[in-house]
Amino acid sequence: MEGLLGKLVEQNELDQEEIVYFLQHLTPELKVRLFDLAAQTRKLHYNENVFMRGLIEFSNFCKQDCLYCGLRRSNAAAERYRLTEKEILECAEEGYRLGYRSFVLQSGEDFHFTEARMVRLVTSMKIRFPEAAITLSIGERSEAFYRALFDAGTDRYLLRHEAASRSLYQSLHPGMSYDNRVNCLRTLKKIGYQVGAGFMVGLPGQTHEHLAEDLLFLKELHPEMIGIGPFIPHSATPLKDAQGGTVEDTLVMIAMARLLIPDALMPATTAMGTLDHTGREKALAAGSNVVMPILSPLSVRRKYALYENKICTGDEASQCRSCMEMRIAAAGYKIDLTRGDHCSFNRTPEKS
Repeated sequence: MEGLLGKLVEQNELDQEEIVYFLQHLTPELKVRLFDLAAQTRKLHYNENVFMRGLIEFSNFCKQDCLYCGLRRSNAAAERYRLTEKEILECAEEGYRLGYRSFVLQSGEDFHFTEARMVRLVTSMKIRFPEAAITLSIGERSEAFYRALFDAGTDRYLLRHEAASRSLYQSLHPGMSYDNRVNCLRTLKKIGYQVGAGFMVGLPGQTHEHLAEDLLFLKELHPEMIGIGPFIPHSATPLKDAQGGTVEDTLVMIAMARLLIPDALMPATTAMGTLDHTGREKALAAGSNVVMPILSPLSVRRKYALYENKICTGDEASQCRSCMEMRIAAAGYKIDLTRGDHCSFNRTPEKS
């Protein structure tokens, strides 16, 4: 095990068999070392900085029917909403006043927000906040759509791959294509976005072999951002009775992803804080370096329920920022409200 940990730290690689063996034989003492080494690795690239992004969840309509998600189209109990362009811009303006220079616009796969609407929105934001970075997280779209939004000034795109195992992916995503998901990620990279991928830990049927596939997929893709969080069952989904993931297992995946892809930007997710009051701080101590306080209006926050009992749905944007800042400082880290780009990013397309 010491040899595998040494290889992971020094060479930033393990093969699938080695990852599975490592996960199967990980002791509490070795976990502590793993987390510490991951935090040291993060520090080499980003010091003690924790980047804050203002998150605007602007629509909870979704055309997809993913078995684990509270926004799935078959959830008739979901209270659907869409923010107007004016409301989205007002959220961003409040965030800008609070110091944010990085915004994440997230929704379900809501095709009401057409290419023309999204281009207009991004263009308006870039005119008002020219030095701010804009991230979209709105699902699978066409290459033409991605190119148009990149040309409008969008800097980053988050699209979790969800499961690198074709069979596991297909079992959780009825009507969706594994190949299209992967192709979207590769297209986003080719266009020149800072790209985010990632997965959930603790999905029904997920094995150590699956988790190893996820880590190796991320290693090969080398996205600028990696989001890893625990699966939390939602009562209005087919997986309502599943056990769900744990903070501890998720921390192991965060730390291993940090050591395999040392320069990634990695959020300490809200789901971690939902399962454990200090879950986000634990994620920072295991290698994460991004937090995303919510800027959405209080009137809609609880409606954006990928899972239930989500924290921070009742805090004003200023409270949310202040709370996170105090907690991060208390944990020994430094808040960074700049754009927070990837440490080696240039806004130029990859050669095809």
